[in-house]
Amino acid sequence: MRESLVLASTSRWRREMLESVGLKPWVEAANVDERAVEDLVMVGVEPNDRAEVVARALALEKARVVAARFPDAVVLGADQVGMDPEAPERPFGKPADRAAHEEQLRGWVGRPHTLVSAWALVGPGPRVDSGVSRATLWVRPDLTNEEIAAYVRTGEGSGCAGGYAVEGRGAFLFDRIEGDWNTVIGLPLFDVLTALRKRGWRYGEGA
Repeated sequence: MRESLVLASTSRWRREMLESVGLKPWVEAANVDERAVEDLVMVGVEPNDRAEVVARALALEKARVVAARFPDAVVLGADQVGMDPEAPERPFGKPADRAAHEEQLRGWVGRPHTLVSAWALVGPGPRVDSGVSRATLWVRPDLTNEEIAAYVRTGEGSGCAGGYAVEGRGAFLFDRIEGDWNTVIGLPLFDVLTALRKRGWRYGEGA
């Protein structure tokens, strides 16, 4: 009998991505102190590597925390961190408040930034598989402060890394992306499916 899949995230988009390919994950919040994890893993890390190191560490920690509750399941943890190529030493995540949200989006007008999405599969037992994927997005050069303020007021992107949901109204903010669409949404789905197949999972078996 195939193991159960537990998603260590309450992200609706991640759950829907998994369900769209026939998986039926159980959703369980990890409740990890993200700031404490970031402070711990960034010590001594080169600036250009910080976003990836943080994303990997958070995905793995979330999966491990939930795996302790479900030792017989395969637990999927995921996290996303942003990186400004002009300030790679300061990886960013969800905006702290509305003012910070607007300031962040204004600072990217006409410029690219990168989203780093990491995933980790933990269990059953000691087995761990993990990976990371990057995508680059360009904010429209003609985006106005009024448009940014209007978007922030919707609240749509307040809980997302970077402060937007490209799969929703946030699409208005961008003129192009480079990379895997699923990475932008927050879960490198093809990589996760490849890892599950290496564990023996096949389409239609209990899905």
